[in-house]
Amino acid sequence: MPTLRDALSRTALSAADVDWLHRLVGDWQMLTDLAFADLTLWLPVQLDDEADPQLSPWFLAAHARPSTGPNFYHDDVIGRPPTPARERWLDETLTTGVTITPDELGYVREQYVPVVRAGRPVAVLVRHTDLHNMRQQGGLEVNYLQISQQLFAMVAEGAFPIEGAAIGVGRGTPRVGDGVVRLTADGLIDYASPNAVSALRRLGHTDQVNGADLSEIVTSRLVQGTSVDETVPLVLTGRAPWGTEIDSGGTNLTLRAVPLTRAGRRVGALILLRDVSEIRRRERELLSKDATIREIHHRVKNNLQTVAALLRLQSRRLTDPAAREALAEAGRRLSTVALVHDTLSQGLTEQVDFDEVAARMLRATVEVASTRTVVATELTGSFGSLPAEDATHLAMVLAELVHNAVEHGFEEQPEPAPGADRSSEQAAPRVVVDARRHRDGGQETIEVTVTDNGAGLPEGVAGPDRSGLGMQIVEALISDLRGAITWEAAKPHGTVVRFTVRLRSTSVG
Repeated sequence: MPTLRDALSRTALSAADVDWLHRLVGDWQMLTDLAFADLTLWLPVQLDDEADPQLSPWFLAAHARPSTGPNFYHDDVIGRPPTPARERWLDETLTTGVTITPDELGYVREQYVPVVRAGRPVAVLVRHTDLHNMRQQGGLEVNYLQISQQLFAMVAEGAFPIEGAAIGVGRGTPRVGDGVVRLTADGLIDYASPNAVSALRRLGHTDQVNGADLSEIVTSRLVQGTSVDETVPLVLTGRAPWGTEIDSGGTNLTLRAVPLTRAGRRVGALILLRDVSEIRRRERELLSKDATIREIHHRVKNNLQTVAALLRLQSRRLTDPAAREALAEAGRRLSTVALVHDTLSQGLTEQVDFDEVAARMLRATVEVASTRTVVATELTGSFGSLPAEDATHLAMVLAELVHNAVEHGFEEQPEPAPGADRSSEQAAPRVVVDARRHRDGGQETIEVTVTDNGAGLPEGVAGPDRSGLGMQIVEALISDLRGAITWEAAKPHGTVVRFTVRLRSTSVG
């Protein structure tokens, strides 16, 4: 299905015209809700000389349905060619720049509105209303329709969309269904929808709404000492097309102002407002929970590092080399887990940027394991963002494999002979970790290769001794991640360890 961008590329419109139409479509949900009608945007397109003469020079490029009433079109109509009668009205509207409302359509009412920019029609906006299914008109419907006609007139004058208008005001941007207030040019309330009246009541206003000064209603209910954004007065009086938020004693209102003009003169304003108190309360709760979780991760990290330090201190008091080594290994493993919690304590989610963890872990592991040889490390590819539990498991596996590669692969590494090229990349001790992440259907997997150019495995041996605690930890964690691991000799020397893990699925709420 062609997009609006595709359709615009077939026109002779300038970049400024194209931007104008994008802004119109970006804000026309307000128009369709106020009009209780579907809206379609028709573009005059350029046809090739060899094109079929029966093809219409008009293209239906965009369509909006109201959320305030029944829809006119239930199927997708973008790209549908116009009927001969509609093509005639489109041509007339674009040529004359005058709004046309045909009267021979029975139970269907259509209004053809020229979309004007810089004094020149560039497209045609069509309003489609099914009179048979039209909402019974009361005070709300009459006022909404009046406001919509003012906005359509602004479209035909080139005054809508409004230059510098802010469509959104963050989470909780008000919509037509949330509350509508129409102001006079003096800022007095000419009409307020039932939802708007309820929002003002929750703000604390108990007097008559119609005829009241909206700015006075809101500002008189602000808590003393509350800082007020500089946009508030202009929004409350409808003088600027901006949005703002009011916080008054636990009640939060978002407001958006749309100045209404006629022939370039401001005649009033449309104010959309919404009570977002519950949304803001939940956001505050989430922020509090996020801060609590980050603090927990920070404390866990500190506790793990403290225990690791105590183990290192204790190991120095032992005379048995095996016991001393065991405590040092336990401290190193605790430090690896602490790295993950340190990363979690700095973010807002339970996801870990594992590339950062892996880089820090590589440096720390090599520094601990390499006592006689300087070993360079390199991280290629990308792990991406991982769930916290997967990140902890993967960090432990990598730490064990890299530690094993450095400790055993370069344990007997001889010193370079006098005069030898010490900067040679081939001869320099090196451990490379490569990560490749891909999705197979709905399952995400990571393939990791740990390569060193050390002494390598003894000839005829398929892998390391699995009786050691380190290898038992590696195999247990990889099994928990539903993965597999293999060892093989590297060329010309060294070891290559490959393993694949399947990530746990995470739901996005």
